[in-house]
Amino acid sequence: DVTMFKKVNAFSSFSVNDLEQAKKFYQEVLELEVQEEKGMGLNLDLPGGGKAFLYPKTNHQPATYTVLNFVVEDIDAAVDGLTERGVRFEHYEGELETDAKGITRSKSPQDGPSIAWFTDPSGNILSVLQNEKK
Repeated sequence: DVTMFKKVNAFSSFSVNDLEQAKKFYQEVLELEVQEEKGMGLNLDLPGGGKAFLYPKTNHQPATYTVLNFVVEDIDAAVDGLTERGVRFEHYEGELETDAKGITRSKSPQDGPSIAWFTDPSGNILSVLQNEKK
């Protein structure tokens, strides 16, 4: 019975290879609220009320897909601001071709959001995305 999930909390989690590096990145670069959890990992308070838990893993392998997405009002401003803080954006060719800033630009709401990908210090893929106006 899945109604049991309606009364409990839910959160996302993923591994990192260095908790101190992760704490510094998520707290100082992304300016998220970060709390240490008794040496077990880090709790992230995400915009909009979501939560994520980052845990250390000695044989950490970053996922080959995006683990965390941040919806922004102005993708150019977000990319510029993060670039000023030392974040390097990924560049892709083909279907998800990115421009010089690292943004895959949507031409219409039907194409989905404009999006730019970057990694945390452990190599986990994150993104900023801007939903197109309908």
